[in-house]
Amino acid sequence: MDAAETRYDVVILGGGPGGYVAAIRASQLGKKVALVEREHLGGICLNWGCIPTKALLRTAELHHLLHHLDEFGLAADDPRFDLARVVARSRKVAQRLSKGVAHLMKKNAVTVFDGTGRLAGPGRVTVRDADGASVEIAAPTLIVATGARARVLPGLEPDGHFVWTYKEAMVPEVFPQRLLVIGSGAIGIEFASFYRDLGADVTVVEVLPQILPAEDAEIAAFARKHFERRGIEIHTSASVTALSPAQETVVATIAAAEGGATRQATFDRVILAVGITGNVEDIGLETTAVEVDRGHIVVDEWSRTAEPGVYAIGDVAGPPWLAHKAMHEGVVAVEHAAGVAGVRPMATGNIPGCTYSRPQIASVGFTEEKARAAGYDLRIGHFPFVGNGKAIALGETQGMVKTIFDAATGELLGAHMAGAEVTELIQGYVIARTLETTEAELMETVFAHPTLSETMHEAVLDAYGRALHI
Repeated sequence: MDAAETRYDVVILGGGPGGYVAAIRASQLGKKVALVEREHLGGICLNWGCIPTKALLRTAELHHLLHHLDEFGLAADDPRFDLARVVARSRKVAQRLSKGVAHLMKKNAVTVFDGTGRLAGPGRVTVRDADGASVEIAAPTLIVATGARARVLPGLEPDGHFVWTYKEAMVPEVFPQRLLVIGSGAIGIEFASFYRDLGADVTVVEVLPQILPAEDAEIAAFARKHFERRGIEIHTSASVTALSPAQETVVATIAAAEGGATRQATFDRVILAVGITGNVEDIGLETTAVEVDRGHIVVDEWSRTAEPGVYAIGDVAGPPWLAHKAMHEGVVAVEHAAGVAGVRPMATGNIPGCTYSRPQIASVGFTEEKARAAGYDLRIGHFPFVGNGKAIALGETQGMVKTIFDAATGELLGAHMAGAEVTELIQGYVIARTLETTEAELMETVFAHPTLSETMHEAVLDAYGRALHI
């Protein structure tokens, strides 16, 4: 390459959701863009996270349904699953979408460098490929989107056989009849739900007092009740202090908090789902003024780091660790760097969170606890799926919607949902918050009948003593 071929307007390290979306938006703005990716376009989300896990969960959902066909007047003989084919379908879905990202890069004239990128001084990046060959590229705007990896606890390190991270849990060669899941965030709960629906005996251990710690306490308690009804054993305020492999099993020592009882239990496999840490090593940050705090790059509201011209987006820049957050951060960072008029920082309070278990969990905005701590006087509404005609017709009556309003202004402070398809429904509340809608507009909105979305309307009405169907 000559000098002209190595100069760009924007160089992005990492081709995950944040990186490739940032590349597309920069191209749309007429910028010459280079994207550096060391492994798979689409990143962890597309290849090992968001997308293939949903393929697995869809299989589990169908498996559950096949075993309850009698409730719908249907019958099927001996429904069963083929683990290898279940995994193969999930991988095929991921591969298809990864190829789609490659097509998008080509369509948007983004130059993709296959290799590992490293910051090499102001406005410069060195890219080294698998064969050890390197090239230096330059741009006034550098965006770090290197993502994150599974967090490891001392003494509970994954070995790829008995103790899994999410990667091994997605491509099991054998089905574990007894499974321990350490951690009850979205990743842990999704895997617990998947394996339980396929017939495993599942135990979940969470060090905090509630499962799904980021969710509203009432919704988390509702979800826990239904997980336990499904046969998932849950221990909160507890920790796993040791894992001891023994032939084809592993013995876990589980201790209750504050000097409580300790017991041992035997499992076939263990999944570690205790959070993630940013990929901040070996990317040249030590040559810059970029600050790292607890494994994540420190950024401002525009995703700028302390190093001029360097931005960081997505999981490497800290929570919430969500693909849709990374995508929007990528757009904001590129537009800010390009000086686009009217660009606004991302409103983190309007980012929805979703867990694709059974039941699904979805939320946006303040939890009740956080809203009270912030000093708001609240009006709270609830509506159960059992009062919704569509939910009854679907056989999906195990659900609930909760709305939280500022009693003084009618502002929708938060919305929390559990039940069938709530990960699709939550966007209605996200739009409402983005448009700064109050209870008045929401109550005046006409919701189609019969739909699950009517539960959203009723939960708003209930906050003001006007619920119609309960």
